[in-house]
Amino acid sequence: MTNTINIFWFRRDLRLTDNKGLFEALKGQIKVLPIFIFDSEILEMLPKDDPRVSFIYETLEEINIILQEDYGSSIQIYFGTPLEVYHQLNTHYKIETVYTNHDYEPYARQRDAEIKTFLEQNNIAFKTYKDQVIFEKDDIVKSDGTPYLVYTPYMKRWKAQFKTENIKSFPSETLLKHFVQHQKVEAPTLLNMGFESTKQRIAPYLATPEVIQNYETTRNFPAQDSTSKLGPHLRFGTVSVRYMISKAVSETNHVFWQELIWREFFMQILWHFPQTQTKSFKPQYDRIVWRNNEAEFKAWCEGKTGYPFIDAGMRQLNQTGFMHNRVRMLVGSFLCKHLLIDWRWGEAYFAEKLHDYEMASNIGNWQWVAGCGVDAAPYFRIFNPTTQIQKFDKDLKYINTWVPEYQEFTYPKPIVDHAAARERCLRVFKAALNASI
Repeated sequence: MTNTINIFWFRRDLRLTDNKGLFEALKGQIKVLPIFIFDSEILEMLPKDDPRVSFIYETLEEINIILQEDYGSSIQIYFGTPLEVYHQLNTHYKIETVYTNHDYEPYARQRDAEIKTFLEQNNIAFKTYKDQVIFEKDDIVKSDGTPYLVYTPYMKRWKAQFKTENIKSFPSETLLKHFVQHQKVEAPTLLNMGFESTKQRIAPYLATPEVIQNYETTRNFPAQDSTSKLGPHLRFGTVSVRYMISKAVSETNHVFWQELIWREFFMQILWHFPQTQTKSFKPQYDRIVWRNNEAEFKAWCEGKTGYPFIDAGMRQLNQTGFMHNRVRMLVGSFLCKHLLIDWRWGEAYFAEKLHDYEMASNIGNWQWVAGCGVDAAPYFRIFNPTTQIQKFDKDLKYINTWVPEYQEFTYPKPIVDHAAARERCLRVFKAALNASI
C-alpha cells in the first residue's frame, strides 16, 4: 500500500486545461492519480469500429505524451465496469478522495450513486463539480422554482443570469506537477477491448472569429460546410465550455451563442425529466400508431428514399459521422412524418452514427421534429423535402456531393408521395391526440 493519494477520474473532460474538477483535485496537498475507465457496459453497446472510441483513446494517448515527458506521470487507463475498477484501486492505493466532474445522463447518475456508496463504505470521499456547462440542474428555473419548458424564456433568463456571473477559468494546467509520478502502466489496447481503428476521423473544431461572425448567415446552407464542428469536442470535453462561451460573447454573435445555450436547455430537460430518454415528453404522443416499416427504415438509413436532400444527409452521416444541422431537421421530420416511423428508431440510429452524439440534444431534437417534446414543432409542420432544396441547396452542390447519381435512371423513385404522406401523417397524429383528450 502506497502513501495516501487522491484520484481524479477523467470522463467527459479530456483536457488538462481549464478543468474544474481537475483543478480542485490538484490544488490540495495530496498527490493525485489521474485515471480513465473504458466502461465495458457502455462499450458493449457500440459498433466495433466506433470512431468515438478511437478518438477517446487517441486523445488519452496525446495527453499521456505530455504528462510523461513533462511531469513523469500518466493517466492510468482501465477497462471494465467502474465499480470493478474502484474495487481494484482500493486494494492497491490508500485513497482519501475521488474527484470528478458532474455527468447528467440517467446511466451516469446511477453509476455515480453506486460509486459514491462504495467509496463512502470504504471511508473515501467522492467530490464532483460542474464543468461541462455554464448552468446546470436548477441554476436556471422559473420564479416558482420549476424548470423552463420553452427555450426562448430559458435563453433570456440564461443570458440575464450570465451577466451577473464572472466566467472564471480554472487553471488546472498550472498544477500538473501535483500528479503522482510513476512509469506508464500498460493500458488496454483497442483490440483488447474488442475495437478496431476506423477510417472515420473526428475533425478538429473551427471556432475562429470568422466562423463565429459568419455563423448566422451561413449556418443553413449545408454545401458551405461552415459550421464549427464543435459538437464532439464539447461532448468529450477536449475544449472548455467556458472558453467557447467567452469566444462567442467576445465575437457578439448571438446565434452562435444561443446554439450553446440550446445545448444546456436540453441538458436541464433531461436532468429534470429523465423519462424522456425513452418516452415522449408529451405523453399523448405515445399513442401514435407508428407504421414502423422496416424496409422503409432501411432505405432511410442507407440514403435511398428517392428524395435527394434526405438521401444526401443520410449518406453524409454514414460516411463521415457528421450531418449538417439543417439537414438533420429535414431527415428527422421525414422519418417521423412522411414514413410514420417512431422517433426512437431515428434517435437510436443517430446515437450510433453521430460523432457529436449527446443524449440530451439528440433526444431533445428528435422529440422536437416529432412534435412530442418540449417547445416542439407543431405536428402539422411537415417539411416538403423537395422545396427545401430550392431554399437551402438551390445550386445542388450538397446533393451532387453525396448523391451524384440522383438524376440518373439508377436513382430510386420516391418511396412515398409527399402529398399523400402529409395527409396520412395529419390523420394519424390527429387520431392519437384526439384519443387522449
